[in-house]
Amino acid sequence: MGVADRSGNAPDASSPLDILKESFPGKIMETSLPQGDATARVVPESIREIMEFLKNDGRLLFDMLVDVTAVDYFGRNPRFEVVYHLLSLPFNRRLRVKVQLPGENPVLDSLSALWGNADWLEREVWDMFGVRFAGHPNLKRILLYEEFEGHPLRKDYPIQKRQPLIGPKD
Repeated sequence: MGVADRSGNAPDASSPLDILKESFPGKIMETSLPQGDATARVVPESIREIMEFLKNDGRLLFDMLVDVTAVDYFGRNPRFEVVYHLLSLPFNRRLRVKVQLPGENPVLDSLSALWGNADWLEREVWDMFGVRFAGHPNLKRILLYEEFEGHPLRKDYPIQKRQPLIGPKD
């Protein structure tokens, strides 16, 4: 017997990927199961709507945002891929959601209003890769100091670059 959702109903047998494709025709670009890991690639403009659905739909209940990271495919267009890792505690299921972004002005909607920890995770992606999150309440560096120039996990970041020296603030 399956775990009941918040309304007390047992979940249906549909997989999260099937539910996504059915619920968002044209917004789910691709689904796959690499090494058994459910993965969906979605259109960037729909990330907020899709993630809210994944969190709140009684058949899914992906109530935990485990991680947000990015990959720089320098030389490819689209250049960046932002990757979200979700966990449904009630159903003990995981889902990976990917969004591809261009190299010039990579921007996604912030998910910090849906999951509190997205605040810090999005700041890390901004700091390391330069992906902006529209609507983020405090998008500033989290790992590096404010005067740091560039985003060090970008493949074109000059590794010999000298950063400005900063002294103590009075």
